Amino acid sequence: MMRPYLLTACRPNNVQFAARSSIQQTARRTYAFQASGTPSFQVFNRRTKWLQKERSGANATQSREADYLKDEMAKRVSERLLDIKRNFPRTLDLGANSCNIARALIGPNPDNDPDNPSSTPLPPLASKIVELVAADSSSTLLYRDADTLPDGEVGEGMKLTRQVLGDEETLPFEPQSFDLVLSSLSMHWINDLPGYLAQINNVLKPDCPFIGAMLGGDTLFELRTSLQLAEQERKGGISPHVSPLADVRDVGGLLQRVGFKMLTVDVEDLIVDYPDTFALMQDLQAMGESNAILGREMGAISRDVLLANEAIYRALHGNEDGTIPATFRIIHMIGWRESPDQPKPLPRGTGEINMKDFFEKK
Repeated sequence: MMRPYLLTACRPNNVQFAARSSIQQTARRTYAFQASGTPSFQVFNRRTKWLQKERSGANATQSREADYLKDEMAKRVSERLLDIKRNFPRTLDLGANSCNIARALIGPNPDNDPDNPSSTPLPPLASKIVELVAADSSSTLLYRDADTLPDGEVGEGMKLTRQVLGDEETLPFEPQSFDLVLSSLSMHWINDLPGYLAQINNVLKPDCPFIGAMLGGDTLFELRTSLQLAEQERKGGISPHVSPLADVRDVGGLLQRVGFKMLTVDVEDLIVDYPDTFALMQDLQAMGESNAILGREMGAISRDVLLANEAIYRALHGNEDGTIPATFRIIHMIGWRESPDQPKPLPRGTGEINMKDFFEKK
């Protein structure tokens, strides 16, 4: 995503090779080989992303003002627990950011009737969870609101435990140690998404769900197109400023590939209006959602390109009231760890009713 501030490039140390004159140099042939296991493709610089989240957590006031998207998505992820009629003794919130899901769980129950305030309010969703482990790689962002949301019991008997991860792509938890895994708006920065989903499946107990939401598809397509046109006009070429994102069809296939069962995948678009592109980019930075692609152009975007981007964005996508829309495409997913007692479809050919005959009789 957009990164309007400067980061310093790190160059590898120069390595020099010296040979003693008394040693005779002989030709040596080397061979390339593929390491064992599934190859991992690096798209994002994880250290850059960690620094961005650390800066976001350090600027607490601006970060809280830009939390509207993550707070809204945390509520929508939590609402999916209403369809599962069971409690979860131990729950993991992966990529917890500033504990947005914890705040959503202890908030009012979404099933409360706003048109009948005199009715008995339902307990918060936190009553379905005994312990919530909020895990993130950025300690500053994770503990940003520790003064108002401390570790320990936070409401309705739910205990909050924060855990800082050394590497967000390598989970340090024991197999089959959680009854539920939640993730909201963090997986779009994972390099090895298939491996990450496989680890999530591994830490779940049998017949327990994973509920997640990630940015995908055409997220920020308005910003992507306007920046490309602005750079092409002013610089004669383009560089990546908006991250590559997974498509909904990719996510469904990956969940099935790593062993999840009874899959549910759906998409929704959230459109947020901003006064101008500078406000949009400022909020993306405050969210910790700036660009972290490997091989990106280092340094701030030039003033000429930013001004051209503003004009092109308004011409192509602007609203009649003078604001500009920004589309966030959310991919929701639910998958269950396989268990012998789960419902399973019957094998092909075991059906006793011909559907063609059934509908012809109708």
